[in-house]
Amino acid sequence: MQTQRFDIVLTAIAPAIWGSTYLVTTEFLPPGYPLTVAMLRALPAGLLLLVVVRQMPKGTWWLRSFALGALNFSFFWAMLFVSAYRLPGGVAATVGAVQPLIVIMLSRIILGSPIRALSIVAGIVGMAGVALLVLTPKASLDPVGVAAGLAGAVSMAFGTVLSRHWAPPVSALTFTAWQLTAGGLLLVPVALLLEPSLPPLTAANLMGFGYLGLIGAAFTYVLWLRGLSRLEPSQVSPLGFLSPVTAILLGWGVLDQQLTAVQLLGIAVVFASVWMSQQAQVARRAAPARA
Repeated sequence: MQTQRFDIVLTAIAPAIWGSTYLVTTEFLPPGYPLTVAMLRALPAGLLLLVVVRQMPKGTWWLRSFALGALNFSFFWAMLFVSAYRLPGGVAATVGAVQPLIVIMLSRIILGSPIRALSIVAGIVGMAGVALLVLTPKASLDPVGVAAGLAGAVSMAFGTVLSRHWAPPVSALTFTAWQLTAGGLLLVPVALLLEPSLPPLTAANLMGFGYLGLIGAAFTYVLWLRGLSRLEPSQVSPLGFLSPVTAILLGWGVLDQQLTAVQLLGIAVVFASVWMSQQAQVARRAAPARA
């Protein structure tokens, strides 16, 4: 039990750090280059990890690495940015928060995992918590933006479940290197075709890219994929609700943004959702013992 709690806490560090992406992007990176930023976040980090692990995919793992790289990075990040550009940030975040519910369904289909009522309730409560954190009364809907947000959530959900289902015969560090490199390579032609060249980079820009690549991608995805190798996907995915919590707290602490009573309630609801999702797995493990 103590080992599993350690795994959960270690895995939760990843989405908590991902919540800093908005702050770093807006404060340290040149605006208007979402696909290029995504590519430079993934590819250099992946290549650096490949140099460290010195192990390339073999056989079917070439195809699987590119499939997972597309699901977890290339397509997911592209849809994320489309959604972010076409929807208010709160709406985009709330649409994306449906991912844990999709993971529960895919885990049933692909892994044969049982669907527990508490997991469903936790997912719905988590979405409500995110909505309290980020939605505003003036939020508007755009069909293309909503569709992109849902597509991104489905993509990441498939990547999450398949990362567990395929169970790579390598360490989480190596698995992360393969996926980041593949995802970054897939983004290269898209970024070159759809976006202009970057302007001359400042020291702040380089610091931002370094942080997003080394900490926001390489380090965090090693923790995330390690967690997926040890925990159920339906247990890991709700930890993603911690990202908007971090983003809101950083906006308050660093950018001096206002923190409202509704947002404080949203933070409490998110933590309750994460706790409920973990309790659902505890109940699942206890059921065979009682039988």
